[in-house]
Amino acid sequence: MLFFPVFSVGFYIIYILCGFSDMIDGTIARKTHSITEFGAKMDTVADIVFVAVSLIKILPAINVPYTIWIWGALIAVIKIGNIILGYACQKQLISLHTVLNKITGFLLFLLPLTLTFADVKYTSVTVCSVATFAAIHESACITTNRQSK
Repeated sequence: MLFFPVFSVGFYIIYILCGFSDMIDGTIARKTHSITEFGAKMDTVADIVFVAVSLIKILPAINVPYTIWIWGALIAVIKIGNIILGYACQKQLISLHTVLNKITGFLLFLLPLTLTFADVKYTSVTVCSVATFAAIHESACITTNRQSK
């Protein structure tokens, strides 16, 4: 994606291929009973790289309202609090893959695909709303010691 102009056909093809491969790799690993700790860590690294490259390319090309930046920062504070809470409650770093977290990830993935026909100030409200509920739900799961999937 780094080598294509943002929002070009090439950019979108690579973006969709990266997102699709991220969605199916875990499913394939579970179905074929080939899950490894290394694979799980590499998936996390790939997710971080994908998000970082996406942000580097997309953010300079769009105008995100300050209120969305603030809302996103508050969600990040809750998520960081969840990491601390998880460690305090269960003495381990916890990253829950709840249904709401998966929906949030999917909506975040779709967001750049909507930028050519929908204003980011409206679509981002939907994503931030779901992300807020997901973060709060994750807190509840951690405090009740549930690993909601």
